[in-house]
Amino acid sequence: MNKSKEIILLNISGEDKPGLTAILTGILSHYGVNILDIGQAVIHEDLGLGILFEVPEAAESAPVLKELLFKSYELGLNLKFTPVTEEKYKEWVGQQGKERFIVTLLSRKLSAEQLSQVTSIISNQGLNIDYISRLSGRVLLDDHEGNDKSVVEFSVRGTPKSAEGMKQEFIDIAKKAEVDIAFQADNIFRRNRRLVCFDMDSTLIQTEVIDELAIKAGIGEEVKAITEAAMRGEIDFNESFIQRVALLKGLDESVMKDIAENLPITEGAERLFKTLKKYGYKTAILSGGFTYFGNYLKSKLDIDYVFANELEIEDGKLTGKHKGEIVNGEKKAELLKLLAFKEDIHLEQVIAVGDGSNDLPMLKLAGLGIAFHAKPKVKASAKHHISTIGLDAILYLLGFRDREINL
Repeated sequence: MNKSKEIILLNISGEDKPGLTAILTGILSHYGVNILDIGQAVIHEDLGLGILFEVPEAAESAPVLKELLFKSYELGLNLKFTPVTEEKYKEWVGQQGKERFIVTLLSRKLSAEQLSQVTSIISNQGLNIDYISRLSGRVLLDDHEGNDKSVVEFSVRGTPKSAEGMKQEFIDIAKKAEVDIAFQADNIFRRNRRLVCFDMDSTLIQTEVIDELAIKAGIGEEVKAITEAAMRGEIDFNESFIQRVALLKGLDESVMKDIAENLPITEGAERLFKTLKKYGYKTAILSGGFTYFGNYLKSKLDIDYVFANELEIEDGKLTGKHKGEIVNGEKKAELLKLLAFKEDIHLEQVIAVGDGSNDLPMLKLAGLGIAFHAKPKVKASAKHHISTIGLDAILYLLGFRDREINL
């Protein structure tokens, strides 16, 4: 009769010190055990280490456990042993083939209420949390500038009962709890995004340039009303664009330089582009705005591509017309496809970021489409949204940690 396999779960807790894991695994090594699973976390210098191991058939567990207990006492650690049956182990192994997802919580400060609501939804959807990891740095107790970030990532396993229903629940929580929640499949594409395409106005910059031009021309309110209606999807973008540009006729070209030099860059943009460039990502502006300002940002943020609309200028003044094809929502999606082809990557490896209804075609086409501080209609239609912190939140959705960003 075959001897049943002896499987033991070892849980260690206590003050973290250099070399603890090496000492404990050294003891296990001496007895020739097989490691079936291992995980470690340190929270505020407090160690949590779990090791699932199999004792060889020729050995006994008692000497192993005795030596581990003695050494843990010397080190000031707490030890707990839990026998695991072969049936339970096989059941656990059978769970490993299930779908995996990443749930990311992004906020200024993470509250117990936010965490409770999100984990309840995860549980109610039949998903199991494998691990929780903090991506952002330590939160300051006194953040007087209000720029702190608290970002936590969950790795979950299983098949949700209703992916759309879960997304809607996350949106409902986000509205009330000042938190953004992203839900992504944990697959090879998620870990291998290569191109990030941005809208410009109200995304990379905190203004609509055409409104700024209109203010200088003395027709600010008239143009702003058309802009807002277009962004809400109430009127055709092409028609609204033609109407607004026509109203700028006669404006001096020098005004554009003044506006460009004073563009309000969105929070986190410079940190985001510096990190993307460092790790080899390609970046692009796909904008229904104007090339003059896109090229200014290209130089300032080291962006690879700019596609936008070109204003016609004669004798140093705007003519009220544009040159070439209008970059509208459909054109943005077409340009995104072309850039993916040029960079020889799959569309799943592309990220698109925008705030208006004319950004929806590219947000839906990209593997990761993000509605950034967007209008309600856009937020509801996009796969993901960010509304609580700056553009550098995108880095956390890619799995970056602050220690990697701040190098």
